[in-house]
Amino acid sequence: MPPKGGGEVIFACPVKKVLKPIQYIDPGKIKRIRGMAYSVRVSPQIANRMVDSARSILNKFLPDIYIHTDHMKGTSSGKSPGFGLFLVAETTNGTFLSAELASNPQGQGAAVLPEDLGVNCAKLLLEEIHRGGCVDSINQSLILLLMTLGQQDVSKVLLGPLSPYTIEFLRHLRSYFQVMFKIETKPFEDERKGGEKVLMTCVGIGFSNLSKTVR
Repeated sequence: MPPKGGGEVIFACPVKKVLKPIQYIDPGKIKRIRGMAYSVRVSPQIANRMVDSARSILNKFLPDIYIHTDHMKGTSSGKSPGFGLFLVAETTNGTFLSAELASNPQGQGAAVLPEDLGVNCAKLLLEEIHRGGCVDSINQSLILLLMTLGQQDVSKVLLGPLSPYTIEFLRHLRSYFQVMFKIETKPFEDERKGGEKVLMTCVGIGFSNLSKTVR
């Protein structure tokens, strides 16, 4: 946790030579919600309080909800106290929409109650579900980048309303790769669920990965 950190992240990824074009236009319907409430160098009860407050909101809409708790203490918990919650909604077609909130770093900003954090994180997830699309607002730019780097074929993805970050990212894609997306707005009446949707279409540049596996 910030500000002193002390943790370690290990990232592993298989080497892919090319990225296949995608046709990702049907997000499906929400079938379950999973999550993790984590806490370090604080009372173990804080994680349970976040879970209870988040469930008080989400159980009004869906019964299939399971939120794990993860409490760390001692040297394995890093150097700063804190807590947080992340939630993931899974749809019938394998789409994942996520939301995450964490407490303010020690000595920075006002103290946050676990109950307030749990409620606010649940509301953030509901907002992502309302926005809809096949990718949540946090990862819109990532999927657009992968579509750009894909093979020289048409890729399509259905997104919710574009975030300001995504709009600026589209300008960068045009500057660096000379790739422009076809943007089609799908009105609320067509989908009958959530906000307006945007269908993004592009042709990839055919990028090939020449990296070798590190042994």
